[in-house]
Amino acid sequence: MDIPGAQESAANSSNSSLGATLSTSQTERNKSGHIAAHRQSFAEDQRRPPPSPRSHRHPSLTQQAVQELMNHPPINRHANPQYAGRNWQEIAVGELAVADDVKWTDLDESVQDATLTLLKNHPTNAVLVRETPTSKRAMSTFDYSDLNAYLLVVVGLAKPEEEQIELYDHIAKSAQAQTPVTLREIQPILKKSELVALPAEATLDAAVEAFGSGIHRLLITNSAGEVIGILSQLRLLEFFWKEAVNFPVIDRLYGSVLRDLQIGSTQIIAVNADGPLADALLLMHNEGLTSVAVVDQGLNVLGNISTADLRLLTSTNNLPLLKRSCMHFISVILNERGVEHGRDSFPVFYVNPYSTLAHTVAKLVATRSHRMWVVETASPSPSAPATPLLQPVQLGVTAATAPPPTSVTGVGSSSSPGPQPTVLVSSQTPSAPQSPLPGQSFSSVPSASLPGAHVSGRLSGVVSLTDVLNLFAKSSGLRPSDPSEQRARRRRSSSASVRPSLDAGRGSVDFRR
Repeated sequence: MDIPGAQESAANSSNSSLGATLSTSQTERNKSGHIAAHRQSFAEDQRRPPPSPRSHRHPSLTQQAVQELMNHPPINRHANPQYAGRNWQEIAVGELAVADDVKWTDLDESVQDATLTLLKNHPTNAVLVRETPTSKRAMSTFDYSDLNAYLLVVVGLAKPEEEQIELYDHIAKSAQAQTPVTLREIQPILKKSELVALPAEATLDAAVEAFGSGIHRLLITNSAGEVIGILSQLRLLEFFWKEAVNFPVIDRLYGSVLRDLQIGSTQIIAVNADGPLADALLLMHNEGLTSVAVVDQGLNVLGNISTADLRLLTSTNNLPLLKRSCMHFISVILNERGVEHGRDSFPVFYVNPYSTLAHTVAKLVATRSHRMWVVETASPSPSAPATPLLQPVQLGVTAATAPPPTSVTGVGSSSSPGPQPTVLVSSQTPSAPQSPLPGQSFSSVPSASLPGAHVSGRLSGVVSLTDVLNLFAKSSGLRPSDPSEQRARRRRSSSASVRPSLDAGRGSVDFRR
């Protein structure tokens, strides 16, 4: 017996089942078609190589554009609200003081302990010396030039005056016996210049006049005479570099080239790359300098050695470096930068007469150097190797038989105003580099493989922090004294206890081996 409702229900069920079957079949066909299309697309992608990433890369700067960027580095154009609208001559020196720059040591502390404090105090490269541990008044400073003087006594290179022979012997024997030597004991061999201090409320015009006159650092004191900060030449120049947009008188100078500004000096002191490091340290001490250029036989700048590099000689294991060549020491400096600090860049310590003041100041600030060497490139192309324009300098001549200094002429120098540099070869003869002691390993880089040997040029002048700040002072209507007077004072104070200086026969350029 048929039941109409049941038949209708069966028909509906059959239709539903058929619909589900058709839907499933349609889904499978769609999925199959998608897979086939995906496989076809994948196969086509495999047949066509992917586009080169170079097609989406931004075009590289041309060599001319790179050189233009180097000659005219970007300057901070964001006005600092703290200095916007103010006359820099009315800014108090206390505003630039940084309390953390003040590091103390006592007269009765050992030279070793003072050196450790110095190595940790990077911003100012100086430690203040006081009479007692509780005093806030500085009696003197201890810096890398003082460490150099001490090192020369310890290794026996210093030649004392008759009344100081006993003191020098005591210091050398104590150091060799590893007996602590105090800062009080070595004060007579340092021959320090008088400290210069300014109250915190003094303005920057006084600081710029002092720095433009050859003073390297100023102590900033409070109303009680206690030191609350140290202002160095480099710190002030860095301030003018970052805040130039606020000071139009300073800012407009940055676009001028060194040749037009007639800034710097042609009285250059350099050492030969093959000469021993000990002679470079003696030279810096004799002349009261913090750095010297390292040059080859054609006077091409290969590098720079400063008193701050003495940090690499504070270990007795490294003292044999004193007998190695200056070129070898530069390779040690580069190795130390790469291994300990992860820096693979070659520090550039030179500019040319057509470099802008902005380019020069940017390099001084970036390298934290006291001076930039001015070179005359032999080729107009900045990437071409510099070709020596001089015949090889004759070495090994004595001061008595040496020919008179001769003028050095370089490309473009015939039209350059001012005196031309001359060369004087010292009487020391070259010696073959000595091998490291057993167990020691000093990596060395051939001078020809160093970047400076290819992209520098012939040494023709020098621009120092003093020169730049002297220019700022004069351009602002100030009257700094002649920096040469301060340099001569430092030279006289430092040369009395070491080998005689070659002042008597030196021309405009010292070329020391």
